Amino acid sequence: MTEEKVQEPAPQPAPQPPAEAQPTASKRLRASRAKKSTKKHSKVIVLKSKRKEAVARASVKAGNGVIRINRMNVNTIEPKEFRSAILEPINVSSITRELASRLSIDVNVNGGGASSQVQAARGAIAKAMVAFADTDSIRKEYLRYDRFMLVDDTRRVEPKKFKGPKARARFQKSYR
Repeated sequence: MTEEKVQEPAPQPAPQPPAEAQPTASKRLRASRAKKSTKKHSKVIVLKSKRKEAVARASVKAGNGVIRINRMNVNTIEPKEFRSAILEPINVSSITRELASRLSIDVNVNGGGASSQVQAARGAIAKAMVAFADTDSIRKEYLRYDRFMLVDDTRRVEPKKFKGPKARARFQKSYR
């Protein structure tokens, strides 16, 4: 009897995709970074408030109670009256103090004068805390305490007219 060897076909290599379809090193790096950044993020709320020409944008997220105004800690703000006005939405009641201790609040303010910026920051913090809490009790606390924490002041400076230095004042008349 003769033994016949059955030859099996040699395994074929897997077909290679075209060169442009293969990911480059930078694409692989971006893909790995994208996978890492898909961690569960806490919600971030951004709200704005205006007072005269000042605009404040507050971003609130879960944190450890740190409040920053233009990247400065609120405790470093001088004069003391401005600091107390900015912290007013937090000190309204024990409910708001407890909520603020669990949040990180970052406020960016620009435009207008110093007092207007303080009032705008105050409103932005209050609006953001109401939106983050998502309950009506804090909103009612603010409305009971001071309505302008949640409602922007719509008053604006009247534009200057001709024949005068300001909107209503007229130049002084001289006979000599």
